[in-house]
Amino acid sequence: MNSSTSVMHLKVVLPTKILLELDVLKVNAEAENGMFCLLPRHLDFVATLVPSLLSFVSSEDEEKFLAIDQGILVKQGDRVTVATQHAVQGGDLGILQQTVEQQFRLIDEREKTARSVLAKLEVSTIRGFIELGESI
Repeated sequence: MNSSTSVMHLKVVLPTKILLELDVLKVNAEAENGMFCLLPRHLDFVATLVPSLLSFVSSEDEEKFLAIDQGILVKQGDRVTVATQHAVQGGDLGILQQTVEQQFRLIDEREKTARSVLAKLEVSTIRGFIELGESI
């Protein structure tokens, strides 16, 4: 078995640590436009991930799962790197799915709200400068 064509090296990176690093046969993930599957001979690929379950088949032919927050997946040659803010490993799919639905999507909603408030503050500041400029 030629390792360069039959397996990929998966690395999941969090802001403070490497969560996992192992050889895999397949990776399934979800991007903004839907689910996709990566195999060792696929072309290089980059995707923006949404809060979802990331699954992979280990080189021992075991399917494993991670609940991940939004992030980036990059496949380059035989390397697949996933960078995300939050990820949870686990064997129980029900618990992992709940984690995605409750925690990660809630975090995403809070971030959207914060961005919206910030955008309104920026618009208000710009209007203030415009009004200040008109009064001079």
